[in-house]
Amino acid sequence: MPKVTRETSAQRINLAFIKNTKAVGIVMIIIGILGILVPNLIGLAFNTYVGGIFLISAIALAFNAWQYKTQDMSLWFKPFILMALALIIFTHPAIILSVLGLLIAIYFLISGFSAVVVSFGLNSSAKFFSLLSGVISFILGVIVLTNWPFASAWVIGLIIGVTFLFDGIALLSISNQLKKTHS
Repeated sequence: MPKVTRETSAQRINLAFIKNTKAVGIVMIIIGILGILVPNLIGLAFNTYVGGIFLISAIALAFNAWQYKTQDMSLWFKPFILMALALIIFTHPAIILSVLGLLIAIYFLISGFSAVVVSFGLNSSAKFFSLLSGVISFILGVIVLTNWPFASAWVIGLIIGVTFLFDGIALLSISNQLKKTHS
């Protein structure tokens, strides 16, 4: 007679987690591929996302300040600043993206320079990889800086795309590993 087993609630939760992890991984891979194929679109979407967060936060804080009904105007300062930032982000996305692009270029330059300097103090095979990492980072910084501000949305979208692609692949791997261990 075959043995009848019942699925416990913990097993159902694990199966749901595996399915959700796989679904999220697939969505992230799709967004990652879009980021690589159309990085400007993803850069602008990121800008809109940040503006939306600021706008929603401003509305929530303004509602809270209004509910408090006090003469203290300091409660209105933060929602006012967040609303102003949201309006700037929505009305001038190129400015925001160009500032972020400049910061990314500066980061790559500094990161590359420091990795090259560190590599000279190493004696193992890590020296080669540290030097290679530094040179690549520095070259990326120069590329972004020489194409700044025009490449800002492209760089942001590409970075988001590559990150999401690899995060999605990692989530699919985790999902597959969990599926194997819980089978």
